[in-house]
Amino acid sequence: MADDELAAIRQQRMAELQAKHADSSKNQQGEEAKQRETEMRNSILAQVLDQSARARLNRLALVKPEKVRSVEDYLIQMAQYGSLAGKISDSGLIEILEKVSKQTEKKTTVTFNRRRVMDSDEEDD
Repeated sequence: MADDELAAIRQQRMAELQAKHADSSKNQQGEEAKQRETEMRNSILAQVLDQSARARLNRLALVKPEKVRSVEDYLIQMAQYGSLAGKISDSGLIEILEKVSKQTEKKTTVTFNRRRVMDSDEEDD
């Protein structure tokens, strides 16, 4: 009976190790896919933007990464459809940034809820 229990424990442990190995291989494949996508994005952007525009985009990525991501997506889409005539300069990138800012601009409103607070002076009356 001890041999049967030992065999069952070994089999369970082997199944756990195989499942763990399968999970790690899936994670590795996911990381490799993300790396390939990043490399593809960078190569397209290097073809589309000149050096000064690329530097501006990298500086902006430090402050507003979600805005840079949307601008990069916009530029990659334009490049894939062939609607770009040549490399985009720094001034052209500024125009695109302004256009994207206007589209994604959030209007904030501030409302004050004034509540009447019981004042201790009123109780003295």
